[in-house]
Amino acid sequence: MTSLSHLNARGEAVMVDVSDKAVTQRVAIAEGFIGMTAATLALVRYGTAEKGDVLATARIAGIMAAKRTSELIPLCHPLQINKATVDLELQSEPPGISVRAEVKVGGQTGVEMEALTAVSVACLTVYDMLKAADKSMIIGPIRLVEKTGGKSGPYKVTE
Repeated sequence: MTSLSHLNARGEAVMVDVSDKAVTQRVAIAEGFIGMTAATLALVRYGTAEKGDVLATARIAGIMAAKRTSELIPLCHPLQINKATVDLELQSEPPGISVRAEVKVGGQTGVEMEALTAVSVACLTVYDMLKAADKSMIIGPIRLVEKTGGKSGPYKVTE
């Protein structure tokens, strides 16, 4: 098992010192899903949700969340993000919305948390926009599917 870099010798949580790391191009892609009834999905498909454009609102919320990850997740470094995209795709079976985020940075630490946060907040925003119609929506799974750059090298989910 690898040692955890967020713990010091006494086992206390600390922010990792990345000052000696090389600046490299780093990319992370995460994905998630929010399941709902077919009737709720139809509200999104036909643009009839009471609160307005669900997909546009969730996309903007996800991008904003990526930019503010260090304010939400303890010990994350604030990053100067170069690109953040959030794509949402309606899915009929099972009914719901697939969410995919890509985040890029030229920096000394990765953007995995930013991509995961973007997906999470986009899904939560969909829930918020549609909860009056369907409180039984289910969020998940949410996962990292790919990352490049940095000392640990590339990662891609194998499924």
